[in-house]
Amino acid sequence: MELPRNAFKHAIYAGQQQIGLWSSLASHVTVEILAGAGYEWLLLDTEHSANEVPMVLCQLQACMEHRVMPIVRPPVNDPVAIKRLLDAGVQTLLLPMVDTPEQAADAVAATRYPPVGIRGFAAASRASRFGRVSDYHTRAHEELCVLVQIESRLGMDNLEAICAVPGVDGVFIGPGDLSAAIGHLGDQNNEHIVTLIEGLIGRIVKAGNRAGILTPSEPLARRYIAAGTVFTAVGSDTGLLARNAEALAKRFHE
Repeated sequence: MELPRNAFKHAIYAGQQQIGLWSSLASHVTVEILAGAGYEWLLLDTEHSANEVPMVLCQLQACMEHRVMPIVRPPVNDPVAIKRLLDAGVQTLLLPMVDTPEQAADAVAATRYPPVGIRGFAAASRASRFGRVSDYHTRAHEELCVLVQIESRLGMDNLEAICAVPGVDGVFIGPGDLSAAIGHLGDQNNEHIVTLIEGLIGRIVKAGNRAGILTPSEPLARRYIAAGTVFTAVGSDTGLLARNAEALAKRFHE
């Protein structure tokens, strides 16, 4: 059996825009519905949702008949959390709160087997299709994608150094925490924040890396794409459900 190909990783390296959606409802049924909706990637969140590894496994299975690529955000940049997700078959990870090149390098090391990393060996995990991918352990890194999330002043200060870490495949700007860190809590659509983010995207691109972001605002998503993002999440399952449910109720109560 061949090593599964990470279409998302190959696409962002080719500069092909990948449109994604955030999934926080922690449901394999929801993920199965979203997986066929036409997005290139889905972010399966375990940082800000009631999601655990067995549930993520079901969500990965819900994606399998579709072309969408699942990306999982662990709750923390931790090698044990990363190892469990990799063994479950996750090929792309989004690591939150990466502030320094050392933290970025640690994230990469957690996805690599010794001697270049610290990932623990498992002979027959789902990642190797239960041992059926015979060369999995020597080639896994080729199809693994490490995305790191910049969400603080320190992360901004270290942006170019983080971009230069070998094995960091993409740099994602977290607009919520970033705006809070510079005094605009809950106001990530503020023009000052938007302009700052456009500048950060430009710095990532200039540093030779690949930029990503999440925004539910279509005009902002288009601005960030124009600024240089190549993986862009344009909404979330919770937001779509809440806002559309409210709009439907309002129409019938007017």
